Amino acid sequence: MMSLQVTVAPSGVGSATPGRPAGDPPKARVALYSHDTMGIGHMRRNLLIAGALAGGPSRATILLIAGAREVSAYGVPAGVDYLSLPAIRKEGNGRYHPRYLDLPLEDLIAVRARLIAAALEAFTPDVLIVDKVPRGAVNELDPALRSLRDSGGTRCVLGLRDVLDDPATVHREWSETANYQAVRDHYHAVWVYGDPAVYDAVAEYAFPPEVAARVRYTGYLDQRRRIRLADLDGAREVSARLAECPGRLALCLLGGGEDGSPVAEAFAQADFPPDMTGVILTGPFLPPEVQERLRRRAGANPRLRVLGFVTDTDLLLDRADRVVTMGGYNSVCEVLSYQKPALVVPRVRPRQEQLIRAERLRDLGLIDLLHPDHLGPGELTDWLARDLGPAPRARDRIDLNGLDHLPHLFAELLGAPPPRGRSPHLPRKPHHAVR
Repeated sequence: MMSLQVTVAPSGVGSATPGRPAGDPPKARVALYSHDTMGIGHMRRNLLIAGALAGGPSRATILLIAGAREVSAYGVPAGVDYLSLPAIRKEGNGRYHPRYLDLPLEDLIAVRARLIAAALEAFTPDVLIVDKVPRGAVNELDPALRSLRDSGGTRCVLGLRDVLDDPATVHREWSETANYQAVRDHYHAVWVYGDPAVYDAVAEYAFPPEVAARVRYTGYLDQRRRIRLADLDGAREVSARLAECPGRLALCLLGGGEDGSPVAEAFAQADFPPDMTGVILTGPFLPPEVQERLRRRAGANPRLRVLGFVTDTDLLLDRADRVVTMGGYNSVCEVLSYQKPALVVPRVRPRQEQLIRAERLRDLGLIDLLHPDHLGPGELTDWLARDLGPAPRARDRIDLNGLDHLPHLFAELLGAPPPRGRSPHLPRKPHHAVR
């Protein structure tokens, strides 16, 4: 069994920072954790939040703890660095497996848990922001949460996307995995990155009063801020490819691409209007055999382009006339932020999250929805040719100012006392219970 020990001097908000003049106020330290077991959405959301806190009034210094090595491909703002954990992946049945290392899952989780706990012990964050899963993937955060609670100097925030799943599933899973208890014991606040006018998580999920009292709605996260973190070489490459695309542009977004094959292949087989070029962004996890089929089809179609892992999609989104996308949080926020006409083809298994989000936004008149059971080249051909009228003005209907609200919530958090007392032991659950 691996033994990892780290000995550090006390630090935190009240400590001096090397290289800083003695009179300067010390920066708050923030750690952000995402498990990243499927796709790249959690990691990208945390990168955006890191930029808002490092570059905003708080001027925090930030450590990202990411579960995917793809974090190294993204632009990282000043004052932010990252620790990439050995990766795990989630299968369609909800079970976890090592993504790259030939190790038993239990051993890999033990490695990840010790790395997380040691990093947080050394970094001594004033605030820890955990994305979505209160106890981490396969409960890997339990040791770190207990240690932070016992030391008493860190305020913990659970960050939730607007929709988790259907209410019955969320209640069952949170009860089985002791998530409600974890929030009570360890978390000072719950930030929901959405607008209750779209989906009121407190009401929909009937959170217990002691959990509901900690919830703050931030508003959706404006994805246009990513351009500040854009990789210049990547942006130049995208610009060069855009110059090759005459006329109007239809963009197909797959998120990480792990389960985006049906959408990509239907888009590649659609008939584009005569003045339109289609561009597919495959994401890093689209199966290689699917990528090869798409590139062969693009080689035979001068109005189809296939781009691989593009970290900075802002230029493409800004130029796009229409977007066909899956229904993940970041992808949907992108079309809302850029106010683009969008057809959302949501994932419906193993979770209903994307479908619920798409239905609510469709009902507000902000996107069009195509159920994946009805997906085909003909349906995409018809939508791309349809006269959709002016693009919906999302900002007139929902709150997209989450990144502006976060520094204020952060300041509110630092002004409040951290959780106190010793936490009880949290039971371990089967590997398929956390998703």
